[in-house]
Amino acid sequence: MLRLFPSLRGYRRQWLGRDALAGVTVWAVLVPEALAYATIAGVSPVVGLYAAPAALILYAAFGSSRHLVTGPMAATAALSAAIVGETAGGSSTDFAATTAALAVTVGVAALLAGLLRLGFLASFISEPVLKGFIVGLAMTIIAGQLPKLFGVEGGSGNYFEKVRGLIGDLGATSGLTLLVGLTGLVLILVLRRVAPAVPGSLIAVVLGIAASAAFDLADHGVDVVGAIDTGLPSLGFPDIPAGAFGDLAAGGVGVLVVAFAEGFGAARTYASRDHYEVDADRELIGLGAAGLGAGLCSGMVVNGSLSKTAVNWSAGARTQLSGVLVAALSVVTLLFLTGLFEQLPEAVLAGVVIAAVVELVDIRSLVHLHRVFTRRLGQAYGVAARPDFLAAVAAMLGVMVFGTLPGLFIGIGVSLLLLLYRSSRPVVSELGQLPGNGHFAALDRHSESRRITGVVVLRVEAGIYFANADRIRSTVRRGAARTGVTAVVIDGETVPFVDVSAVRMLDDLAEELDSLGVRLLLARDVGQVRDVLRTAEARKQLRRVYPTVRAAVDAARHGT
Repeated sequence: MLRLFPSLRGYRRQWLGRDALAGVTVWAVLVPEALAYATIAGVSPVVGLYAAPAALILYAAFGSSRHLVTGPMAATAALSAAIVGETAGGSSTDFAATTAALAVTVGVAALLAGLLRLGFLASFISEPVLKGFIVGLAMTIIAGQLPKLFGVEGGSGNYFEKVRGLIGDLGATSGLTLLVGLTGLVLILVLRRVAPAVPGSLIAVVLGIAASAAFDLADHGVDVVGAIDTGLPSLGFPDIPAGAFGDLAAGGVGVLVVAFAEGFGAARTYASRDHYEVDADRELIGLGAAGLGAGLCSGMVVNGSLSKTAVNWSAGARTQLSGVLVAALSVVTLLFLTGLFEQLPEAVLAGVVIAAVVELVDIRSLVHLHRVFTRRLGQAYGVAARPDFLAAVAAMLGVMVFGTLPGLFIGIGVSLLLLLYRSSRPVVSELGQLPGNGHFAALDRHSESRRITGVVVLRVEAGIYFANADRIRSTVRRGAARTGVTAVVIDGETVPFVDVSAVRMLDDLAEELDSLGVRLLLARDVGQVRDVLRTAEARKQLRRVYPTVRAAVDAARHGT
């Protein structure tokens, strides 16, 4: 049975001040970002605030992280807009209701995944794929916000269509709107650099509202947020047809994948820094409860936030009490403060969004992935020698060209294809004996190593299975075909597994080489390889595995 509010067990009074300070600090960041991310999702800014209280409290009750802050986020907001746009009707009411329904769908899916203990599936999204996805998504979001910054209509569609639309409308730029938006954006970026503890987004929003009221910016052509409902949201299931939930299911799973990967990564990062463990399955349950609560409160999709979690941790939070305080302050904001945001220039809100996501355009990481390369890797794998870089770029371009969900699955697909391709082309190194100590090392890496007369020693640096068995057989045959060779030794130390197809291949190969007067010997098998060789009824010769390469070479040279 799940214990509620696990981070509060054993709470100490001396932690209260630090949790309270962290809660106020996170609230100062969350309010303007929640408003901004709601606009990314295509709904009224207040919807972002509707989602926050329930998400924060329910995650604190069910999640396993002491520091993770949940709420609306850029990536899932953009996904929400894309999915809801294909399902909702034309009215803003339908769009808002379908947005809340998507949050419910994602929440239910996460709860089921957590109860079924499917947290391990997150490992199938590699970090480079997620990095490329986030970079592409961040660039697409920025392209969508730039028209608001320039005060022009802009275009719709993918990243390149949005950029083309912006360029075409630049002649209609509103100078005052651009000035207001750039001032807010620069203020946030400067404060982030010189005073990172100061909530730059909140200060930019407050100054933007003050300037709007003082100079009647709305009357001078600067678009403002406009009327925002004051008070708490209506509670209950979104008012959409039951069949619409089925239409949202596939997209909801895609949102869940992104939301969980991003949130779990943040939770794991700060758990490591504070020396405690987070549980993947419990994180799914926490995410599910948060999403369900947000949807039932007329909110939007939520997930764990890396940036707000960093703020929470830096401010000294010890437990999820800080998140509960943020939820309380969000309720106060809904009850008494929403009217203040009605005069907020949309250009400033666009600046908040751009400032929030510009750090996610991490080109340096992509360059680092490209540099993970050597000549030997190129010789072994060809175009697939940089699999992480290729998968990241595929995800990035997929998002920018085809959209958010297709881009994610393109990245995952390319990553898995490259994994299969590389595993089907294993590196097989020929070993020679080092002078003096008698150890064996790869000939192409150690120039001092020497071949053994009459014996070819090969090291397979991968598991041997049906997809690469033929390639390994060809390599062994080439070694056995050399003049004067009487034995081939396969060093199995770097072979983590074999399957039945591989055993059959080795069996047939041993018999074939025997007919040519060449023996096939195995050395240094690991546990799984030994088990499969014995239970798959391999030839007696193959079941006799030598403990060292030297022992196998000695046996080959002396015919034992």
